Amino acid sequence: MIPLYKLDKLPRTQKLRKIAKILTMAEKRLKMSTHTGIFTSSELTFFTDAAKMLSNDALFSQDAQKAFLEAANVFGNCDSSLFLRFINRIKHILLAETGRDQADWDFTGIDGKLDPEKRQIFEGMWVYLEDIRSPFNVGAMFRTAESFGVEKIILSSFCADPRHRRAERTAMGCIDVVSWERSELFVKPEVPMDTSIPIFALETCGIPLEEFSFPKRGLLIAGSEELGVSPQALAAADISLGRVSIPCYGTKASLNVSVAFGIAIQKWASVMDLK
Repeated sequence: MIPLYKLDKLPRTQKLRKIAKILTMAEKRLKMSTHTGIFTSSELTFFTDAAKMLSNDALFSQDAQKAFLEAANVFGNCDSSLFLRFINRIKHILLAETGRDQADWDFTGIDGKLDPEKRQIFEGMWVYLEDIRSPFNVGAMFRTAESFGVEKIILSSFCADPRHRRAERTAMGCIDVVSWERSELFVKPEVPMDTSIPIFALETCGIPLEEFSFPKRGLLIAGSEELGVSPQALAAADISLGRVSIPCYGTKASLNVSVAFGIAIQKWASVMDLK
């Protein structure tokens, strides 16, 4: 731990980044242990004094300075249940000040692989990602699929690679847990490879989400960010279970594909859980 007097002599941006790094490490330790007893008295003193030092930095807003003073009081009480929250709050204030806001995939705090044995799977709950181009969206859809019990994901040949670093970071380990493969859905136009599986598409101008009859076993198709579900996939869905749509009330009247996917998958999972 760097002595506070040395830290205070560093250039401001370097000082803030150094404190943010120390708090990030402390946050990970605290999340893994769930109690503040892991910190030494010198560490607790450092957190308290650093927070007081930051509260005197006139370049921060009044709200930020107030947060630093509140944190100093919390850090002085190692039994406080607010300890983790204030470490997290100060860390993000400092990162924002240095232009290093964190992304969603940085919020895990705990390293390690997911245990596939702990997840509930709804057999027959399959999804087909058709030409999803963004690695961020692919990763987010894997994370959603894992959360709501999807048994298998099939990706078209033009989907972004789930092993792309951005997809893996967004998925937070879920790519290693959910069963997936690359395969084309059709052996020829409008004829699915497995005609025994009911098919439905997530697309506009379909049956509203609350009115749609989700199947016990089926394949949901989510299409390209730019073009939506392909005409041949829509044709296959129309002669099977049809299309499911999410009512929107804004002027845009559309959603990011991973967001729409999450809404639809959660609804399907809630139905599967009752069957």
